[in-house]
Amino acid sequence: MNKNSFVLGLKAGLSIAIGYFPVALTFGLLAKTSGLSIWEATAMSIFVYAGASQYMSLTLISKGVDPILIVLNTFVLNIRHFLMTAALNEKMQSEKRWIKGIYAFGITDESFSVLATRKEEKISTSFAFGVALIAYSSWVVFTAVGHVIGANLPQFLQAAMSIALYAMFVGLLVPSMRGNRKVVMLALIAAVINGFFYWTGILSTGWSILVATLASSIFVEIIYVRHEKRKRISGKLKGV
Repeated sequence: MNKNSFVLGLKAGLSIAIGYFPVALTFGLLAKTSGLSIWEATAMSIFVYAGASQYMSLTLISKGVDPILIVLNTFVLNIRHFLMTAALNEKMQSEKRWIKGIYAFGITDESFSVLATRKEEKISTSFAFGVALIAYSSWVVFTAVGHVIGANLPQFLQAAMSIALYAMFVGLLVPSMRGNRKVVMLALIAAVINGFFYWTGILSTGWSILVATLASSIFVEIIYVRHEKRKRISGKLKGV
């Protein structure tokens, strides 16, 4: 492994580690107030390592959802990682599959953006390891620190922190909705579908979230595909 390239990767990933500090800290704190032990919370960050999925899992765990449904929901939410790693594969230097598999585990939205925007024709494996390692280790460490802080909060504050989970979801959603109709449509349609299943009791919490996520994604994608086709047809007609 190229030591200089690895160090450059660590430096490039430092901004990710700093950005993970408040999010991972909050996750650890909320995991404590949700009833997870420090080992369970830290293990989730070690083995799952997916912020949005971990936050969603806290809600599902607190509601006693079947573990299989939690895994399915996490899988659906993280399908985009298949696309990200496939896209990065074209930019990475040739390497053994098992080595690619190790640093691919460390690919998140943030590390993907750092690697994908590199100007080099081929990104070295050691650089990718550097970026992934510092981001991953910071997420795990700050999760544990957050849990310790949560354990030392007064009981009434621990109970009140459950509300912060929903505030966090809103905080993550609103910035991405600005100027993006597709995200707005996805959020609204998913909310309507999930609300329907919740109030009617047709599906359990886990299944309603899963169905709402898939249904809204498929529905919005169909709408946008048809819209693009109409634009192309309209453009061709105007050109005639």
